[in-house]
Amino acid sequence: MKTKEAVAIFELRTKKGLSQEQLAEKVFVTRQAVSRWENGETVPNTETLKLLSKLFDVSINTILGSPRKLVCQCCGMPLEDAMVSREKDGSYNDDYCKWCYADGEYMYHNMDDLIEVCVKNMVSEEHPEKEVRGYLKNMLPQLDYWKRYKELDDGGKFDEFKQKLMDEINDLHVEGMPKVEKLNALVGSYVNLEYRLPNGKTVKFLDDNATYLGNQLECEFGGDRCFGVLANMDFILVCTYEENGENPELVIYKKR
Repeated sequence: MKTKEAVAIFELRTKKGLSQEQLAEKVFVTRQAVSRWENGETVPNTETLKLLSKLFDVSINTILGSPRKLVCQCCGMPLEDAMVSREKDGSYNDDYCKWCYADGEYMYHNMDDLIEVCVKNMVSEEHPEKEVRGYLKNMLPQLDYWKRYKELDDGGKFDEFKQKLMDEINDLHVEGMPKVEKLNALVGSYVNLEYRLPNGKTVKFLDDNATYLGNQLECEFGGDRCFGVLANMDFILVCTYEENGENPELVIYKKR
């Protein structure tokens, strides 16, 4: 009986339409090496696994037949390939979700900030806020990221960057928009709204696969519209929209 790794590599190769020889050329090994992988005789080494991960666009865990249940080592979220973070070169980082780690950057440096974001997404009738908050406060310190936080700390540079962004956003003095006091990590695909131009065409400004810093703010004048703020190193975007992002209107798009 073939191993999980052997089956996974065979299925990924055939799905991509590659022969054993073609796969071997792409990851700089012999055809015989590929054959041994698929027969369960050997397993690719670490560097080859990274090449296979990039070639097949799946996590190393998937290539190995998913022998372990992946959990983000920052927020504790169970991971599937679509949620796994990536490095700057596009390769997978199996240790984190794409909300906690993006393009080589850790998105959270304060556990309380992460808890506030998680609580908003986890609270339900079945699991009230007090229960969720208690669960997170107990679970997060057990994850590798928070155990190793002092080692990973960037000396406060990321927090300084967020503060600078908030100062720039607040200096825009957008009428009706409250002061921005917190920015959270937001994946592009969840906030990439489609804005209608004066000529009737629509346009999106964000990259679905990128991670941005942003927040949602209630309008000081009340009503059913709220403000959305997004930013990164290159730009600041302010918009308004109705519930669930309906009928978005661009207020400001400013290059930094």
